Amino acid sequence: MLVRRKMIRERALELLERFGVEQAPVPVDDLARRLGAKVVKQDAPDELSGFVLREPTKGVAIIGVNARHHPNRRRFTVGHELGHFLLHEGERLHIDRQWTGYQVKLRSEQSSAGTNVDEVEANLFAAELLMPISFLNTDLAKFARLTLTTEEKIERLANKYEVSQQALTVRLTSLGYIQQ
Repeated sequence: MLVRRKMIRERALELLERFGVEQAPVPVDDLARRLGAKVVKQDAPDELSGFVLREPTKGVAIIGVNARHHPNRRRFTVGHELGHFLLHEGERLHIDRQWTGYQVKLRSEQSSAGTNVDEVEANLFAAELLMPISFLNTDLAKFARLTLTTEEKIERLANKYEVSQQALTVRLTSLGYIQQ
């Protein structure tokens, strides 16, 4: 599976720089809006986290997010869908006739399974956007001086970044800060 890690990190960092985001929490809904995507939060079945709906001919995009999910999960979903929006523009899934001409990307249980390249890339984009390495380096240096347990540090950092402790732990592990 070929995941474009370097390019994804660069795209996320360019986006943060372009809109002057210098610290956590990243205003992901605002970034989506500034990129031309409307974020809509509505109740949905639990297995559906979100989707991207595009009408390429009109330049319109909607990121739908399950309003029933925890706010941190909703933030990750917006980041994930932004990943699809920015990285997978050419892929189309047409669903019934009333939606002809629209592109749809769903965030579902398959997204976290790690078996689909597009889903892995969208998750990586969300992690790079919401928990940029430069922000983490700065915050981890500050937290190193605190006499807290690792769990307490992860909880505080997760709260600061407005992400789940699980998402932060996965990110810190992938960056080599936490050994398995």
